[in-house]
Amino acid sequence: MPQQVVRLGLLIALAVATLVGARSFLVPETFGELGHYRADAVKSVAARPMKFAGRQACADCHDEVGNTLATGNHRGLSCEVCHGPAALHVENPDTLKPPAPRDREFCPRCHAYDPSRPTGFPQVDPATHQPLTPCINCHKAHAPVPPRTPQECSACHGQIARQKILSRHVDLPCTTCHQGVPELHKVSPRAARPAKPTDRAFCARCHAKDAPRPAAIPTAREIPHVDVATHGGRYLCWQCHYPHYPEK
Repeated sequence: MPQQVVRLGLLIALAVATLVGARSFLVPETFGELGHYRADAVKSVAARPMKFAGRQACADCHDEVGNTLATGNHRGLSCEVCHGPAALHVENPDTLKPPAPRDREFCPRCHAYDPSRPTGFPQVDPATHQPLTPCINCHKAHAPVPPRTPQECSACHGQIARQKILSRHVDLPCTTCHQGVPELHKVSPRAARPAKPTDRAFCARCHAKDAPRPAAIPTAREIPHVDVATHGGRYLCWQCHYPHYPEK
């Protein structure tokens, strides 16, 4: 038998022996009993002290607050998201009180302006929005409906407002294109959506060759005009031109 075969066989035997030996010393005894993990891990986790009580435990005592929370904009949040782990409070409610965030640092974790958040999600610039004033002075934490409904679209659509202010459409009010905005949209934006243009005829009202100049546009500002019958073919205008920044 060639020497290289013998050597290869010895190496394989050594590797197998090492693997078997390592398994006997390093792999926990209960590994594989309940699946591809250590079965004793379940007992280890169960032995850890409870920290969270759960939303139902809070509602058992704070039913009025629970009813308010169930119908407010924070209805999807557990109480312990803001108040922290409450298991010890449930066990001894008179002595151990959960914290209640009252400074401006807490709420911006979710509500500071971030363009990656969904459109319509309430966002503010903490540096300019009621500076130095605690959020709870104006907003009830369990039902945080704004005390005064924002009248400007930029209150929620900050990213769009930043784009629009640099574009040729800066002079157009948002309702020029988004007509028929229901009042409910200002309070519950996802429940009532504003209307959007659906055909080429809408943009043609300003950009067709014979279109009159809109009153909202200063006379010194040039408005691009096209032959709507041939320009763009069958495509809708906003398939090529982003309405809030139509230069792109």
